[in-house]
Amino acid sequence: LADSKKSWTHLDDINRVFCCKKTSMSEYVQEHWKEDAFFGFQFLNGVNPIMIRRCTALPSNFPVTDSMVFPDGQASLAEEMQKGHIFLCDYKNMDGVQANIVNGKQQYLMAPLVLLQKTPDDKMMPIAIQLKQQPAADNPIFLPTDSEYDWLLAKIFVRSADFSEHQLNVHLMRTHLLAEVFAVSLLRNLPMVHPLYKLLLPHTRYTLQINFLARLRLISKEGVFTLFSSSGGEGMMTILRRSLSSVTYRSLCIPEDIKDRGLEAIPNFYYRDDGLRLWDVIHRFVQRVLGYYYKNDLEVQKDSELQTWILEIFEHGFLSKRNTGIPERFTTVAELIKFVTMVIFTGSAQHAAVNSGQYDFGGWMPNTPISLQLPPPTTKGQTTEATMLNTLPDVNVTVQGMATLWLLSQQSTDFVPLGQYPEDHFTEESPQRMVKGFQKELEVLSAAIKDRNEHLEVPYVYLDPVEVENSVAI
Repeated sequence: LADSKKSWTHLDDINRVFCCKKTSMSEYVQEHWKEDAFFGFQFLNGVNPIMIRRCTALPSNFPVTDSMVFPDGQASLAEEMQKGHIFLCDYKNMDGVQANIVNGKQQYLMAPLVLLQKTPDDKMMPIAIQLKQQPAADNPIFLPTDSEYDWLLAKIFVRSADFSEHQLNVHLMRTHLLAEVFAVSLLRNLPMVHPLYKLLLPHTRYTLQINFLARLRLISKEGVFTLFSSSGGEGMMTILRRSLSSVTYRSLCIPEDIKDRGLEAIPNFYYRDDGLRLWDVIHRFVQRVLGYYYKNDLEVQKDSELQTWILEIFEHGFLSKRNTGIPERFTTVAELIKFVTMVIFTGSAQHAAVNSGQYDFGGWMPNTPISLQLPPPTTKGQTTEATMLNTLPDVNVTVQGMATLWLLSQQSTDFVPLGQYPEDHFTEESPQRMVKGFQKELEVLSAAIKDRNEHLEVPYVYLDPVEVENSVAI
């Protein structure tokens, strides 16, 4: 199967690959992937929870009308927006990207816009999908009232665009590569006796090694991503460049990110609930440790090693761009505490949220196709099951994609959970006591998450502290 360049002829045939490796969640996905409610659920609690935002005005290039989405006149977009019930996902990062050639065939990557509505029963339902950025007669707005396969194929194109956005921006750029920037500057500028070195070193474990392997096996010329993904090759560099230019300090700090996206009050958003609590626990720990070593702002300002650490991050990681909001120097203890909280959160919690569920959500390939090999329909009413099967990636591409996602979702044999420090870098009694307090708070949070998950049809496990690794290590 790994060498077969044929298309799938029946959805059930995919089971021949899928049967080898299953998780309870990947089986749930296989059963529910076609459902609108599950499609919407994934924007909140899937592997890419950072795309969705509250929509207060429709983008000018997404001309959805009331009659399209509320054909019975039961509501209006303006009213629903005012109530905070309308949400948008915009994949403009993908616009005009040169798609890959796989098995000698041109692949297709769309830049969709997705409109969603929070329904009275608290579901997140897709109500309109436009697959390319510019409105046109041959770029229809697909609706749930369209034929079964028109609507399903539109959702498949969104899920495939989400795969590329997730892997390159959300996962590679915003966790792996940022963690590398923080780690390299740490190793270059801070001596082993420095308190920040002691605090952060365990959160850099294996990061340089795993990124070396990712460059070698995933995104090199012979890498799986380069060979088999629709955004592999030339397109990948375009997306990574655009991704870097969209990274801001606020978007890396979950309390501000949730606020900026208008998602404070939305129900059943467990990435937010667990992430905010985890941020607070990490923040309190960092506050105690750094407050012990830095008694006032002047001590921070005068620490030249610390200032070189942040300056190199600003220059090399963020290309000296002030509009990112990344500090180029620290002037207060509070600024330092917030930045270090973000560094630890990014390499542990954020990476877990966007990495650990990859096979759960992508193991059943039709839910997350790594490539698509027919262009999207330009008119409605022509799409059949056969169209969908011919659009999905070939057998060998499916096998490679699933095998990679399986590997990336595995816990390593020497996994170190968040807050465990086997090497004991701190020798003084006070910081050691603070570490124990941190571990205790993480235990309490873990118990609360487990308790909540018992009552959920789909448990959200990725930010349970016992499942979160201390560093980007896989």
